[in-house]
Amino acid sequence: MLLKTRGALTAAAIAQELGMTKEGARLQLLKYTDEGLILAENESSGVGRPKQFFSLTALGNAKFPDTHAELTVKLIDMIKNTLGDNALKAVMDASEQAGRDRYKKELDTIDELEERIVKLTEIRSREGYMAEFSKDENGYLFIENHCPICAAATSCQGFCSGELNVFRFILGEDVSINREDHIVSGDRRCSYRINFKNKLVI
Repeated sequence: MLLKTRGALTAAAIAQELGMTKEGARLQLLKYTDEGLILAENESSGVGRPKQFFSLTALGNAKFPDTHAELTVKLIDMIKNTLGDNALKAVMDASEQAGRDRYKKELDTIDELEERIVKLTEIRSREGYMAEFSKDENGYLFIENHCPICAAATSCQGFCSGELNVFRFILGEDVSINREDHIVSGDRRCSYRINFKNKLVI
């Protein structure tokens, strides 16, 4: 709440505001940083060592009340009920194409599959999906521990199918991607099995 209302602050300033030790504040800040809720950045102010400031990430901001999910669902229903299924499909197609263009721009110079997965993980985490991946004898398992558009995806499955199409597009034709877990279906997370179509990743 302090970072939300005051903006970026140092650990010392936070400790003073909350009436706790600086070390105690740092331990809490480290915990929230590891959870992706807070971002730590160094800022130089002339002579001396740079000061470290802490601010909320997009995921941290998402912890506060927001009516965007309800609004998005209402807009989806309005498009469908007012303009029809074809109009909603056109919107979903446009959203998918925008995703392809946006991700392609960031991954265009990366050829190796694992490096592309690393970059995809970075992008999706930045967007609030809390993404990670692991590698085993069968290939890769790409995981999203959170869905920031869950309400919209539940209302319109076009978001989920479009997302999978985008992943398949940016990782290439030689790669197969299949969803194994799905938050919208009641699973704890969304997960995707990724491997080359003609060989296993070792």
